[in-house]
Amino acid sequence: MPPPPRRVALTLILGSQLMMTLDTSIITTALPKVQQQFDFSPGALSWVQNAYVLAFGGLLLLGARTGDLLGRRRVFVGGIALFTLASLAAGLAPTGPFLIAARAVQGVAASLAVPSTLALLVSGSRDATDRARLIALYSAVIGAGGSVGIVIGGVFTDLLSWRWGLLVNVPIGLVITALAPRFLAGTARSEGSFDLGGALTSTLGMTALVYGFIQASEAGWGAASTVVSLAAGIVLLITFVLIERVVAQPITPLRLFANVERSGAYAGRLLIVGGNFAVFYFLSQYLQEVLGLSPLETGFAYVPVTGMFFAMVYVVRPLLARLGRPVLLVASLTIALAGTWWLSRISASSTYFPDVLLPLLVIGVGQGIAIILMTNGGVADVEPQDAGAASGLVNVAHQVGGSLGIAILTIVYAGALPNGKVAAFHDAFTGSVYFFVAALALGIVVAIVTRHRAPEITPQNPVLLEA
Repeated sequence: MPPPPRRVALTLILGSQLMMTLDTSIITTALPKVQQQFDFSPGALSWVQNAYVLAFGGLLLLGARTGDLLGRRRVFVGGIALFTLASLAAGLAPTGPFLIAARAVQGVAASLAVPSTLALLVSGSRDATDRARLIALYSAVIGAGGSVGIVIGGVFTDLLSWRWGLLVNVPIGLVITALAPRFLAGTARSEGSFDLGGALTSTLGMTALVYGFIQASEAGWGAASTVVSLAAGIVLLITFVLIERVVAQPITPLRLFANVERSGAYAGRLLIVGGNFAVFYFLSQYLQEVLGLSPLETGFAYVPVTGMFFAMVYVVRPLLARLGRPVLLVASLTIALAGTWWLSRISASSTYFPDVLLPLLVIGVGQGIAIILMTNGGVADVEPQDAGAASGLVNVAHQVGGSLGIAILTIVYAGALPNGKVAAFHDAFTGSVYFFVAALALGIVVAIVTRHRAPEITPQNPVLLEA
C-alpha cells in the first residue's frame, strides 16, 4: 500500500492544530458581546475562557498517554470529532451555562487531539533536517494562531456574530475527521496503564482553586463556596502529589522537579503567562469599552505584539551567545516587567498609540525572549523516558498559568469596579505587574543557581519551537 500523500497529511495535521490554537484566543475579542448577551458577571465571564483552558491544560498529559496506549491516529480522530461537536454546541449555546459547559468539552477534546498532532507530524519525517523543517512549520502555526484567532474573532463579532468564531470549527473539523483515517499513518497500541487518579485529582484540584478565586470576587473570601472550593482544591492537589509518588506509571514523574532549572522554568512560565493572559483578557474589554474600538479594530490591535514575539525567535540565539543564559533571562523578564508597568498607567484619556501600542511592543520583546528560554529550561537535562512528560508540563504550566492569572486578577478587577471601569482595568493591569515581579525574582534565583550552565538552544527541540 503506498504511503499517505505528505502534503495532505501535513495539511490535516497543521489545520487541526491551527483550529485548536485559534480557539484559545478567538473568543477574546468577543467577550464584551458575550457578556451583554448572557448578562455575565465579571467572574462568570472569565469561565468562558477558563473552562476551555483548564480542561485543555489539566488533561493534556493524560491525552498524550491515551495516544501512546490506544494509537495516536485513533485518539486524534476521536478528539477532533468531539471538538467539532462541542464547537457546534458552543456556537449554538442558548444560555451562558450551556456555553461554558460546551467550552469545557472543547478543552477535553483538545487535550486528546493536540498531543497526537506533533507525534503524527514527526513520525512522517524522512530525516533530521526534514524533521526540523516540519517542526518549524508546526511551531509557526501555533505562534500565528494566537494572533490570527484574535483577528478572526474580531471579524466575525463585528460583521456577523461572535457565534461564528466557534461555528467555523464545524466544517473544518468534519473535513479533518473524514480524511484523517485515509491520509494519516496509523500507529500501534502499546502496553501500559492510565494514571486516571493523577489526571482527575490534578484537573479537579486546579479547577476548584480557580473556582474558589472566582467565588471570592463574586461572594467574598468568607463565603462558604469560596472557602470550600479553595480547601477542596488544596486537598485534591496534595492527593495528586501522593498518587504520583506511588503509582507505577505517573503522568507527572515527580523526579522532573528535582532539577532547579526545570522547576524554575515551569513556575516562571506559569507566572508570566498568568500575567500576560490577564493583560490580553482585560485589554480586549478596555479597548472596546473605554477607547471605543470595534471588535475588528481590537483584533488588529494585537497584531504588532505578536509580530514582535516572532521577531525574538531570530535574535535569541545571537543574544544568548553574547550575554549568556542567566543575564539574558533576567534582562528579558525586566523588559517584560517594564512594559507591563507602562501599560498599567492607562487612563480614560489614553489612546491606542502610544499608550497601548508601545507598552505592548516592549512586552513582546521581553516575554518573547523569556518564554523561549523558559521553554528550553523546562526540558533541560531530561532523560529520554521523561521527555514527553517534561514537554507536557511546559504546556500544562502555560494553560494553568493563564487560568490562574485571569481568576486572581478578576478578584482585583471586581473589587475596583465600584470606582468605575477605568479604575478596575487599571488595577487589573497593575496586578499583572506583580506576576512579572514574582517571575523576575524567581528568574534571578534560577540565574544564580544555573549561571555556569552552557547556553543551549537546539532547533530539533519541538517544545522550544512550540514556544
